[in-house]
Amino acid sequence: MFLSTKVKEGQFNQLKSEKLIETLDKLQHRIEERFPESGLHKVSQELENIANENIRLLHRLSRPIWEVRIFTFISISLLIGLAGWMVAMAVRYIPAGQSGLVELLQGVESAINEIILLSLAIFFLASVETRLKRRAALTSLHQLRSIAHIIDMHQLTKDPAYLLAGVPPTPSSPARQLSHKQLSRYLDYCTELLAITSKLAALHAQDFQDSEVLKTVNEVEMLAHALADKIWQKIMLLDKVQPVGRKV
Repeated sequence: MFLSTKVKEGQFNQLKSEKLIETLDKLQHRIEERFPESGLHKVSQELENIANENIRLLHRLSRPIWEVRIFTFISISLLIGLAGWMVAMAVRYIPAGQSGLVELLQGVESAINEIILLSLAIFFLASVETRLKRRAALTSLHQLRSIAHIIDMHQLTKDPAYLLAGVPPTPSSPARQLSHKQLSRYLDYCTELLAITSKLAALHAQDFQDSEVLKTVNEVEMLAHALADKIWQKIMLLDKVQPVGRKV
């Protein structure tokens, strides 16, 4: 009974990529139904494509890259074997007597330098897999950062202040054809897209614990939250004009 309880509790301690895709897919259809020809609908489609690519990438990053690991193991073994052979040959040909002692001390100093270089080479080879995964994860996170800015661009001209001011538009003013309720839903959809973007970023740090990736994930999450807060200020201003219930 205790074990079954622990399993059930464990179902809610991680983000589920399939649930996140399901939520994004429903949101994309909701945007399509209300704003079928809008740029926001195209952005939601692009985010869904990026999300699917990211999740496929994260599945690959969660598994070992055996080709790299085999290459690393062979390379490190060859380096250690070569170093051992060189030490054995040096000891074998050291002459006896005082001159041999001097050469031995020189050999020890040289061996220390070789050990340092060998350690650096081993560290470099051992970190190849991590660096490859980090580069792929950072590229994926850069896509999410870019699309967060694109979502923000689509809400820039959706300003509820014009409903309060009642100022006639100029020839250069953006077209504002959304009603009060439509504008409310449009801004809500933007915040939901930003929230999902933030969760997609968080997935990168769930199974891949790398300091650089964690730092970038936090940056993307902070960006999405800051942009969403800015949109919620517009929603609050819109509520002051005429409160409306936001039904999905």
